[in-house]
Amino acid sequence: MTESLFACKDPAVWRNLYGKYWEIAEAKSIGKNKQSGKLLALDKWYQEELPAAIAERSHKYITHPELVKLMEWKLTRGKFRPRLQQLVATNSDEMVEKCSRNAFSLLPDIQAAIKELCSLKALGPATASAVLAAGAPELAAFMADEAVESIPGLRPIQYTAKHYALYQKKIVLQTQTLNKVDIEHDWTPHRVELCLWAWAVANQLQLPLLKGVNLESCLCETEPDTTDRPAKRQRTK
Repeated sequence: MTESLFACKDPAVWRNLYGKYWEIAEAKSIGKNKQSGKLLALDKWYQEELPAAIAERSHKYITHPELVKLMEWKLTRGKFRPRLQQLVATNSDEMVEKCSRNAFSLLPDIQAAIKELCSLKALGPATASAVLAAGAPELAAFMADEAVESIPGLRPIQYTAKHYALYQKKIVLQTQTLNKVDIEHDWTPHRVELCLWAWAVANQLQLPLLKGVNLESCLCETEPDTTDRPAKRQRTK
């Protein structure tokens, strides 16, 4: 199935897919060979435990151990790069708390918050967006490769603040569109991002559960590819 979920404006299709997220995440986790099952446990922590922990604090921030584990989640979910895992651990407890506290205080200015977080070692816009999505899912979407690549005009990925801004803008517009037509009005940038990730992964793994998702019923509007194409991918995410 090669249809674009991003072009779909039917909230029922999105909600159906969102309901399948954990099935897809589990299938992805099982496919990690020697790390089978590890991804699912980390994803449960990132999607549920970490947001709850951040929300309980009078002023939002993340701790050093949380940042290290977040990086582990991100690298396990995508391409594992041991060097980044080592580098992020070299940040001091004080700097992690200070920078993350400052970043959350800068919201809703997403770009300013991203810039603040990127002052930490080993953090690029993608990892910074993961921090924001955990603590403010109503504002920010995680820059997951699969989600970015599923949006017209954003290929190839460039791990820069500018490219994240383009991605975030499109995600927010889609969130607003879904909230206008969905009676639940509970869509957030992070939830939209999770659906895009789930759709891409389910297609990659050729999961049979996609048979219940019909994009042909959508009112689709394909956006022209007008984004400037970057010359190369940056290494730090």
